[in-house]
Amino acid sequence: MVKKVLIANRGEIAVRIIRSCREMGISTVAVFSDADRRSLHVRYADEAVHIGPSPSAESYLVKEKIIEAAKITGADAIHPGYGFLSENADFAELVRSEGIIFIGPSAESIRLMGDKISARSIMLDAGVPVVPGSSEKLANNRSAEEIIKETGLPVMIKASAGGGGKGMRLVYKEQDIKSSLEAAKSEAKDAFGDDSVYIEKYITSPHHIEFQVLADKYGNIIHLCERECSVQRRHQKIVEETPSPLMTDGLRKEMGNKAIEAARSVNYEGAGTIEFLVDDKLNYYFLEMNTRLQVEHPITERVTGVDLVKEQIRIASGEPLSYKQGDIFQDGHAIECRVYAEDPGNDFMPCPGKVVKITEPMGLGVRTDGYVYEGYEVPVHYDPMISKVITWGKTREEAIDRMLRSLKEYNIMGIKTTIDLLERIMEIPRFREGRYDTHFIEEHYDELLGPRDHTEKTGDLAMIVAYLEYAGKRDLMKNGESFNSHSKWKIENRRKNLSGQ
Repeated sequence: MVKKVLIANRGEIAVRIIRSCREMGISTVAVFSDADRRSLHVRYADEAVHIGPSPSAESYLVKEKIIEAAKITGADAIHPGYGFLSENADFAELVRSEGIIFIGPSAESIRLMGDKISARSIMLDAGVPVVPGSSEKLANNRSAEEIIKETGLPVMIKASAGGGGKGMRLVYKEQDIKSSLEAAKSEAKDAFGDDSVYIEKYITSPHHIEFQVLADKYGNIIHLCERECSVQRRHQKIVEETPSPLMTDGLRKEMGNKAIEAARSVNYEGAGTIEFLVDDKLNYYFLEMNTRLQVEHPITERVTGVDLVKEQIRIASGEPLSYKQGDIFQDGHAIECRVYAEDPGNDFMPCPGKVVKITEPMGLGVRTDGYVYEGYEVPVHYDPMISKVITWGKTREEAIDRMLRSLKEYNIMGIKTTIDLLERIMEIPRFREGRYDTHFIEEHYDELLGPRDHTEKTGDLAMIVAYLEYAGKRDLMKNGESFNSHSKWKIENRRKNLSGQ
């Protein structure tokens, strides 16, 4: 069994991995840049190693620094989390060449599924449906035009080495092919160091549904059912839930089996995710495989009772899977909302800064995975996601109501966040009824991002008053005294009173 794990990551995912390690009696090592010296994962780990300046290109993305940190602390394993080096085949290879356990799949599996063109080819051979499109990287504009003639418009131009919405362009008109192709290639080059792209037929009303898989070194593979990830902004997920409102028992079984075959086709080991696009007629197509832990993994943990990080560690240690497919079932319903330090009213510009006050939601069926605290300075150098709120209920309706309650309890002062946007999503009838696809945000833009009415503005004023009260009474707090802050519930009632409701 692994004895000491170095987490090659930061923020909430590093804290989350440390928690599972502690329950398993495993020591942990955090790594940190200049900007993260006071980050929660550094405080929470048993040991911490400084690895360089704030920019990730000079710290978290430098393979040799991570390896050196593992060596000097005696860590016998490295967990990459998600992002940064988590899907870097060269890093996985280097870790193992140094005699350190990499808590993830083989470098070969990462390479095969990291290149979207090769992944499409492998899936076709494995009998997994793929979206119609190109079977190789585009050589020039003419080849793009020829493929588009075969598939028909609209199409999506996508980076072969990419993900996360980078290097993607949607094309509706022939005259836009050249400019879209050039823009996608340029963005792919900047994001991944590889400008190769390919074309897929665009599914007009798609649902983004993914299946969690676990595989050990002995050929045992199971799936842990699906996650619905269709609430997205610019191809970035905002809200996820499980089970999917679209799913049927028959479709779940069929897609789950295809996900297992997809993992088997690349001799996969560890935790991974097979992502699909599903249309309104329940036709499904392979999209990509994420060869790592997903941001949204907590909702799967909540409904299945499986700790995915612990399973990753056990698999990497050479143990067989702790579960068989027959052990897996979904209990109730879970929803995750991602909270970003962004300003929705200013085109979602990142809002780094000091967290003056924070009150996180609690109570039955509520989990918050985060890393910020009062007095913490959210850095400008990294992804602006600062926490995730996960709620569970016996029914989907209860999970949504619990999420709405939790978001109203969630107060962060000092920086702008997307909490209000998430509240609005939970309130929109189409979401509550489960009738949405990946166009949900753009189709409800005014409801989600438009100005609140005058009663809402009164609530905003009350929040400002609460902040000023806090700022004026900090000295009292330092002397051990306290005061009652304004909750969103008080603001809600005050707003109703002022508006005559």
